[in-house]
Amino acid sequence: MLTLGIDCSAGFLSAAVAQNMRLVDETLLHSGQKHSETLLTVIDELLGSCGLAIAQVDRVCVTHGPGSFTGLRIGAATAKGLAIARNIPCAGVSTLAAIAAGASDLPGTLCCAMDARRLQVYNAQFAMRNSQLTRLCDDQAIAIAELEQQLPADSPVWFCGDGAQLCYDNMAKHANWQLAPEPVRVQRAWGAILAARDEDYACATQLQLNYLRPSQAERERNIII
Repeated sequence: MLTLGIDCSAGFLSAAVAQNMRLVDETLLHSGQKHSETLLTVIDELLGSCGLAIAQVDRVCVTHGPGSFTGLRIGAATAKGLAIARNIPCAGVSTLAAIAAGASDLPGTLCCAMDARRLQVYNAQFAMRNSQLTRLCDDQAIAIAELEQQLPADSPVWFCGDGAQLCYDNMAKHANWQLAPEPVRVQRAWGAILAARDEDYACATQLQLNYLRPSQAERERNIII
């Protein structure tokens, strides 16, 4: 079973290929939010470097939010297009769950955070329980000050995601709260593949995005109204 994973939720663009849930190769590129110009090229070059072709891909998964509104739409549109064209199943996974899956070897609470601007983050927390990655709360858009109150002060906390540094810099410095190592800190397509392990791969037309909150344009429109 050959799986193609895609993540365009932030400044980094990532694509990964896994064979029977074993990572074959992955590309992580800081494209400067030019995902629409680079994603298909990255996928083509990644598959080519593995000696594979898109015709060999059996299924596609993509992070469906939260994250950059534009990036999520580009990732989802690409995943849908590839899946529909080849009539293969597609799955969408929480970006925060994908971050956690990629960092699941770390002991303690995984505080997965993405910068939502104005000292707010998209966040979810996870921990390993009985050898299973367990979600501790739903995906949420929350102020960093409020998030700080949710975290256990007396046990290890690892900050992951592109909002990790922001959280770490704006919270009290507990000895057992620290940044996750860089290789597993940012959101990656391999994490999306891992997070999709227990998801139902279905028709790509069922893929829905989860922004968690309205876009800036929508918020400004509501203020005007």
